Amino acid sequence: MMGQGAHAALALVLLLLLLWRQAAPIEVPQDPKILQDLKQPPTIVKQSVKDYIVDPRDNIIIECEAKGNPVPTFSWRRNGKFFNIGKDPRVTMRKRSGTLEIGFRSGGRPEDYEGEYQCFASNEFGVALSNKILLRVSKAPLWPKEVLEPVVVTEGSPLVLLCNPPPGLPPPFTFWMNNAMTPIPQDKRVSMGLNGDLYFSNVLAKDAHTDYSCNARFLFTHTIQQKNPFTLKVQPKELYNDTSYNATDPYGGRRVAESTPTFLSPSGSESSKMVLRDEQLLLECIAAGLPTPTIKWFKKGGDLPGRKVKFENFNKTLKIVNVSEEDAGEYVCMANNQLGSIRHSIFVQVKAAPYWLDKPTNLVLAPDENGRLVCRANGNPKPNIQWLINGQPVDSSPPNLSRQVLGDTIIFRSVQMGSSAVYQCNASNQHGYLLANAFVSVLDMPPRMLGPKNQLIKVIENNRTFLDCPFFGSPLPELRWFKNGQGSGLDGGQYRVYINGTLEIKRARSEDEGTYTCVANSILGTAENQVRLEVKEQTRIVRAPERQSAIRGSTAHFDCKVKSDPSLSVTVTWTKDDKPLQLGWRLRKDDESLTIPNVNEGDEGMYTCTVKSDIDQDMASARLTVLEEASLNPSVSSALPPDRPEPPMDLDLSDPAARSVRLTWIPGNDNRSPITQFLVQFEEDHWEPGRWQNLSTYPGDLNSVILQLAPFVNYQFRVIAINSVGQSQPSRPSPRYKTSGAAPDAIPRGLRGWGSKKDNMEITWEPLLDLERNGPNLHYNVWWRLKDSGDEWSNVTTIGSKHVIHNTETYVPYEIKIQARNEFGAGPESNVVIGYSGEDKPTDAPTALRVSKVESTTANIHWKPVALNSVQGEFKEYRLYYWRESSLVAGLVVSKEKKTKGFFSTVAEPSGILSDLVPYSKYKMFMVVANSRFESPLSNTVEFTTKEGVPDAPKFFRINRRGFDTLQLEWGKPLEPNGILVGYLLKYQTVNGTRLGHPQFKNLLPNETEFTLRLPDRSVRYKFFLSARTQEGAGEVFADESPHFANEGNKTVKVVAVKQQPPITVADLIAGATYSLRVYSHELNSVSSESVSFKTKPAYIDQVDIATQGWFIGLMCAIALIILILLIVCFIKRSRGGKYPGGGCVTGFTKYLVRDKKDLPLDPVDQKDQDGSFDYHSDEDNKPLQGSQTSLDGNVKESDDSLVDYGEGGDGQFNEDGSFIGQYTVKKDKDETEGNESSEATSPVNAIYSLA
Repeated sequence: MMGQGAHAALALVLLLLLLWRQAAPIEVPQDPKILQDLKQPPTIVKQSVKDYIVDPRDNIIIECEAKGNPVPTFSWRRNGKFFNIGKDPRVTMRKRSGTLEIGFRSGGRPEDYEGEYQCFASNEFGVALSNKILLRVSKAPLWPKEVLEPVVVTEGSPLVLLCNPPPGLPPPFTFWMNNAMTPIPQDKRVSMGLNGDLYFSNVLAKDAHTDYSCNARFLFTHTIQQKNPFTLKVQPKELYNDTSYNATDPYGGRRVAESTPTFLSPSGSESSKMVLRDEQLLLECIAAGLPTPTIKWFKKGGDLPGRKVKFENFNKTLKIVNVSEEDAGEYVCMANNQLGSIRHSIFVQVKAAPYWLDKPTNLVLAPDENGRLVCRANGNPKPNIQWLINGQPVDSSPPNLSRQVLGDTIIFRSVQMGSSAVYQCNASNQHGYLLANAFVSVLDMPPRMLGPKNQLIKVIENNRTFLDCPFFGSPLPELRWFKNGQGSGLDGGQYRVYINGTLEIKRARSEDEGTYTCVANSILGTAENQVRLEVKEQTRIVRAPERQSAIRGSTAHFDCKVKSDPSLSVTVTWTKDDKPLQLGWRLRKDDESLTIPNVNEGDEGMYTCTVKSDIDQDMASARLTVLEEASLNPSVSSALPPDRPEPPMDLDLSDPAARSVRLTWIPGNDNRSPITQFLVQFEEDHWEPGRWQNLSTYPGDLNSVILQLAPFVNYQFRVIAINSVGQSQPSRPSPRYKTSGAAPDAIPRGLRGWGSKKDNMEITWEPLLDLERNGPNLHYNVWWRLKDSGDEWSNVTTIGSKHVIHNTETYVPYEIKIQARNEFGAGPESNVVIGYSGEDKPTDAPTALRVSKVESTTANIHWKPVALNSVQGEFKEYRLYYWRESSLVAGLVVSKEKKTKGFFSTVAEPSGILSDLVPYSKYKMFMVVANSRFESPLSNTVEFTTKEGVPDAPKFFRINRRGFDTLQLEWGKPLEPNGILVGYLLKYQTVNGTRLGHPQFKNLLPNETEFTLRLPDRSVRYKFFLSARTQEGAGEVFADESPHFANEGNKTVKVVAVKQQPPITVADLIAGATYSLRVYSHELNSVSSESVSFKTKPAYIDQVDIATQGWFIGLMCAIALIILILLIVCFIKRSRGGKYPGGGCVTGFTKYLVRDKKDLPLDPVDQKDQDGSFDYHSDEDNKPLQGSQTSLDGNVKESDDSLVDYGEGGDGQFNEDGSFIGQYTVKKDKDETEGNESSEATSPVNAIYSLA
């Protein structure tokens, strides 16, 4: 008998488990923002199977993949011992993975690596284990050589030809064939058993062959091995008569002794079989006898499981798939022929390897929370449960007061940071084992919002609306919604807040417009997001197109007048037969109609007007029928297409009852399309007279129905017929019918109790809908009493939707319930709801406020809590007020605006983290405790200073060109130095498209705000990075590129004072220019926005850059080639004594160029930068080239036989006919020309670009 102590212990365990059902672990959302910061122990995500058989011809790959943060590292054990992978050159581990690859290119035997492997994935938060992987190499042994003597058997006798295949891994598949590779025919008499042997129930003379061969097929090696064939000799009892053989008499009329059935397999009268759960059961009975016996199967004490059982091998094999415990029992096979029968019993036992009932899952908890891991498994025999932590038995791990192991459950109480680990549950019995990893991660994460910031939601009026606010934090934050920054939170009535943060507005109205703020609050901080809601008028078609028939050649007109919200842009589109309507020269469309002139047969069809806005749409359709003029004759109306039905007629009411009446009508003409449905509508004359509402729909073959009605309503009805084309016009209304009254059926919704003052409680609810009243003189019975007091109920009767209870104690709970009542009786009572009376100011202030571990931007906050009864209301948070008193940087003016941060904590020694502080500053703070309406007196005020941090970016950074090879850099000191500046770090490097050159660095003193840089190559662009430095390091970088054009560096800073609310207009900008814009406070320079860049639109259309055109490049190459050929010809002529002077050559070609490019100004300097733009300048010597027509035989000054006449050596003057004026020079190398640009000759190429 169990003692009282054991009973008490069992009761305690059950009580703990019951309480722990209420503790729900934290569900981490699969959001990239969360997962990238979430620290988690390892989790095995991929591994090889437990029984792993590999092909010896391939490399061995043992898989082990795991995830975690930080990324796990991997190690292996082989046969229970550490497996040193580094010492074996054949074994490698994949990067960022634990998968092993064992290669044999350099030799080695796969058999040497057989064994049991287990993978360990580790990071700083725990160790996860893989299953124990039994690695075995596939084997296909040869058949043992043997000499088989001929088998001699008497006709009619049974026979078994043994196969005995070699034991392969995995076992081979066996089958019997002859030498012609033809399968041995099998039937009821001859068949192969499960063990591969070939059984003959009785032997016939025709069975005598010399090639009965058993074959074994090995799956891994895809090879077939053949046993030496059997020779079967059959001795007949009498001479065989071939002519008398037939299928019904296989013995050819000879007398062969018949025999009663006997079992060839299994032997004896009974046997046993053990099978594992979920595997397949194969039972076999093969009998001998003459005639051949038939086999039947039975199960004692029940029927065979029909859906799972199959009979194979001519009923000799019984197969049951997915075996379960109920398949155990005694199975009987019976063999019988005309001489008798025989039975064999097989006793089947169903065992089970362990299988999961409740597999442990990962557990994420916040500090001081409770949780549990459960590992329940079943099997036969019942499995043993063993817990491990990080791969080691829990019993041998250091004791942990927050952890208690109770059999298959581990209970965690008040977990703390640093106790994260991976727990393994091992459930095992003699038939197998299960291993599951489940980590326990203790996570503290401040609240954060997961959705997009500051969403604008547009909805249609009177629609149900959802405002999403996905959030996360650990501990799980409390979420509240506020509208326009006011109120005590939205919940109840028109609003409903879901557990995932979504706010439902049951029926959006114009007064619901505004900014909604969702605030997630926990002990670690607060996060918020805003959603702007705009409620728009519904877009609808107020004048829809109507069905019409038009005579061919006439004009058809469809209306589509739209009414929509003025702030929404609306588009109207037309389709014909659900395809876009092509509006050509003939069809005309405006905002309110579609006109089809000169109608023809192709215009016939269904026209649909669709009006769409950003958030809704409406559509209406009408059919156009095109008629020949003669078709107006009714005699041919049968050729018309289907149309909407005519309205029903002669509505009649009968069979009146308290809440029902029968409505009967006569259907109208269906207009060539059968009526599929009738819609019954109603109108009542008391609450909403004149408004028709849908009541119900009925099949098209009915014209008499019973309508279910509400009590005490004066109804009238109408019916609408519906076919495939559309709805008919409504019928004429029926006579009115008034139902009798009844007590209310509905319970008032939205019952709640709350205090508007410290000594009252307001009980409010939603009144019943008009059709829920069920009778006149509706009023409400309201009951209330103090919760758990056992007092009598107080009650009141009222016709409103609110009742106020006065002179209550401060913030005490009440039980509340309500009931609706009218002249006909009382309705059902509501469930009891808990409400609270009003709140008062908290009496006690938090004490001993202090800080610890102050960093540059964070500080740990500690305080002593107040007694919860002193809050005098719903405890909301400890609210910390803090402000920046001053900066430790001399002369820096700061804002002293107070900020708040809330902490929700009920522990004995609360603490929190204050973040987003400004470095190197002096702060002050105090704390209050807050309920829903009031704050407590102030705590002590605490002063603290933050540590030095890295500075902000420089206030500005300008790059100006002071010359062709000089850049002047200017900058301003950071608005927030966040410490004592020790200097600036300037980094610069060349930029060529997307390629960056080698960076160069320059350290500058803290009092320097400008720097001059000489450029080694003025055509190269540079990128600069400037940051200020304190002792803590370099701060935010200000990056900019050097201006390219000579006049691009003339950047100016313009300051505009703004004294109005945004948006504002920035005027007086230059067209086609790039600007940087920043908004900052004039009084407090530390308050500043980030800089944004934009470019104004050009005031002209950019011209095409001719130098990038292919035809122009080809033309210039051709001209250069002609010049080269001409010069070569001239030199050859001179060298041979010809009279074609070189000067004449040059003169003739130059004259051609001047005539072709006449009146074009030439630019003396035109150098192209690497990015395709051009930098140019001009002086007074840059004059337009005036060309005139001359001939080549003009008087030309003779020159020496030297290239000096064409180079920089001489003037190259020609006669006064103006055929050439200026210099003709050969272009030098880049280094030379850049040194003396003014001496470079103008080319026709540069002349064209100067125009562009």
